[in-house]
Amino acid sequence: MYTAYCLLVFTLVAVSALALNLLIPGLRARRTLTAKFARAFFRICGIALSVHGAQRLPSVPCVIVANHASYLDGVVACAALPPDFAFVIKKEMVRMPLAGLLLRRLGSEFVERFDRRQSASDARRVLKTAASGQSLVFFPEGTIDATPQIGKFQRGAFATAARSGMPIVAVAIHGTRAVLAPDSRIMRRKPIRFEILAILHGSEARTQSRALIAEAVGEPLA
Repeated sequence: MYTAYCLLVFTLVAVSALALNLLIPGLRARRTLTAKFARAFFRICGIALSVHGAQRLPSVPCVIVANHASYLDGVVACAALPPDFAFVIKKEMVRMPLAGLLLRRLGSEFVERFDRRQSASDARRVLKTAASGQSLVFFPEGTIDATPQIGKFQRGAFATAARSGMPIVAVAIHGTRAVLAPDSRIMRRKPIRFEILAILHGSEARTQSRALIAEAVGEPLA
């Protein structure tokens, strides 16, 4: 019953957010509104969402890299972050009619993972977004794994940061696997924590961010 209730709430919240996003002209305003809807979803479902380390977010554009343990991670990041961030998402999501439309209205960037030529074109477009002054959010594992572990980080986020001169911000998302596991259709009422860990620079940011996130969430490196 709780899962059905959460699904109903999510559907109503998502449809309402999309309807209003189609009417609001400004990107920042659309992101602000959607973040409020995301927070409302967790609040109505009785899921406590907390943000730790917000003071560590740099005052300049940055690239956030976070672990990916559940389909809820993107909703959590949307609820937790200020409206300066564009999400970099696998291109498969654009084929989901309502979700794809909402994500486009939020200025998300869709990237191809399998076609090398298209992937290179998408990477150039993401760089243009970074050059425009927007911060970016990546889930560098690229996919969700049912095994509790931190998968290998793809290079895209770190190449974008290096080419645009933006710092990497390591973020640990705690609890989403317990709320909605990748191999489960059952929702559970558990707390979620969005923790900003550290600002990183240089060629070791990929290794350092992965190690920091693994330590923070208590999951081994794959």
